[in-house]
Amino acid sequence: MNRLQRLLLSMTVLVSLPSAAIAFGQGVQASKLSRDLTSAAPFQKVPVIIQYKHDTTQSQADSIRLNGGSVKQQMHLIHGISADMPAYMLAAVANDPEVSYISIDRKVSAREVPFAAPEYTIEPINAPQAWAKGYIGTGVGIAVIDSGINAVNDLSLSPLLPAFLNNLLGNRVVYNENFVTTDNTTNDMYGHGTHVAGLIAGNGSNSLGLRYFRTFFGSAPNAHLINLRALDANGEGTDSSVIAAIDRAIALKDVYNIRVINLSLGRPIFESYTQDPLCQEVEQAWKAGIVVVVAAGNDGRDLNLNPEGYGTINAPGNDPYVVTVGAMRTMQTPTVQDDLIASYSSKGPSFMDQVVKPDIVAPGNLVISSKFPNDPLSIANPTFITPLSFYERNGSATTPSATYFPLSGTSMAAGVTSGAVADMIQAAPSLGPDQVKALLMQNADRSYFPQTSSVTDGGVLYTANYDIFTIGAGYLDINAAINAARVHNGNVPSGTAMSPIASFDPNTGNTYIITDQTALWGKTALWGKADIWSASSVYGATAFETVNGETALWGKTALWGKEDPNAFTALWGKTALWGKGTPDAATALWGKDNSGPIDPSASISPLLY
Repeated sequence: MNRLQRLLLSMTVLVSLPSAAIAFGQGVQASKLSRDLTSAAPFQKVPVIIQYKHDTTQSQADSIRLNGGSVKQQMHLIHGISADMPAYMLAAVANDPEVSYISIDRKVSAREVPFAAPEYTIEPINAPQAWAKGYIGTGVGIAVIDSGINAVNDLSLSPLLPAFLNNLLGNRVVYNENFVTTDNTTNDMYGHGTHVAGLIAGNGSNSLGLRYFRTFFGSAPNAHLINLRALDANGEGTDSSVIAAIDRAIALKDVYNIRVINLSLGRPIFESYTQDPLCQEVEQAWKAGIVVVVAAGNDGRDLNLNPEGYGTINAPGNDPYVVTVGAMRTMQTPTVQDDLIASYSSKGPSFMDQVVKPDIVAPGNLVISSKFPNDPLSIANPTFITPLSFYERNGSATTPSATYFPLSGTSMAAGVTSGAVADMIQAAPSLGPDQVKALLMQNADRSYFPQTSSVTDGGVLYTANYDIFTIGAGYLDINAAINAARVHNGNVPSGTAMSPIASFDPNTGNTYIITDQTALWGKTALWGKADIWSASSVYGATAFETVNGETALWGKTALWGKEDPNAFTALWGKTALWGKGTPDAATALWGKDNSGPIDPSASISPLLY
């Protein structure tokens, strides 16, 4: 049995195991409690999200208070309440037949990895060709749920207007709201949100003119932004802060024509996406007509489970509805032929549900975007610079830009993709989220990828296979997607564009992608599975085999077969998933401290390869 087969089989076995006994209380329906709740001390107050089968009522909120809890907010779209509850009371709450699931109100964090050299961003995705047709995101609102957005020049109304007039007229950040409980500002106190906003909608004001030979644009340089601050000065938030921000984006959808939500954040997966409150919330936005773009995560170098970083997708990128984006290295050239996957980019299939992720990949490594005076990320990392010589005529190679700096991560790739989606929606406003996702994936570039790429760092070999769990449907090509949308004139088959599920069949030795019956994949010849996940994007696949309507990806030896010298016996041991002594913390996969924010002062540049 090969590595992928063991990965899928192990996931299936683990999901089918009964939940651990709950240490605080008897008679509780353990299946209603997330596993990371069971280690709480009985009298410890735990921040939780309680999901109900129907919309919440005042009596349920009152019941929480009577049982020693404090209600923080009601989440009507997912029938939930966030509250601080004594751990010993969770047993009684879970026994309520109206309660469907209780989970910790977990921390989420920005998904960036700073570094010091510049790369290309908009050229590899063919954005200039789309702009030449007039598609620059005009009229499209993008909700940026992040650490805030500061009013930098590149988010001005027009790069052609003088600065004093832009200051007088305002900028393209049309709405600001704070969901962080530790302060009252909507300003970016971390530096991540402004950088992401520039990648989405920067118009190059700080690098446009005869003085410059290169201008730093976002992929939708005329889109307007809705600043929903959910991450604090450490780049950290909670499920509930992000859910509240998504609620607001849905409520403001028609006011600001919000058609895209960018989530350059994530956290480990603790349960099925069908129970995860954050995943349930992004589905509500999707069903409201908003394309949700999510960072895949930066854990592709986590080799605790297997030698190649599989199974490391973050939530809510594991949800099959959303567009989940991995990060590419553009190798300091504007063309794609030499581009490689970033070794830290998280890979599928998703833990628990085995969802095939990411959906696509986009430039995310060392990409340049806006910074502001006293930008915390920039100050904490003085070597992360964009030299003036990279874009200014006669600019110094040793003097750093005061307005731009590079960051790396799937956060950045998500931002690039969100802007591209806005261009596409301007070109074809009638497209719904599923149609946008389908067109992005069908028209992704997968013509040039190598079979593998590797890098050695610190004596460790990091290898990437260019399969659907690494690159998804391929490299974002927004010009091709827009051309296809215009040809179809918005006439794309109806149905969902849910990402498929990977399934290993021990009887045949094949791994299959199983598509949801409501999905548009396969509804016509044009939208067949092979048109989205072609053989060229699957390393080692010589042909697709169809059995009972499902597409086989790999035969017994096509990928990681017996001839693979790196094959190993198990991806998860008896204690690897939850860790010895900490049965409710995913210490092996995510590390003891990885649920928190990335430390901007840490030396993490070796992650960038």
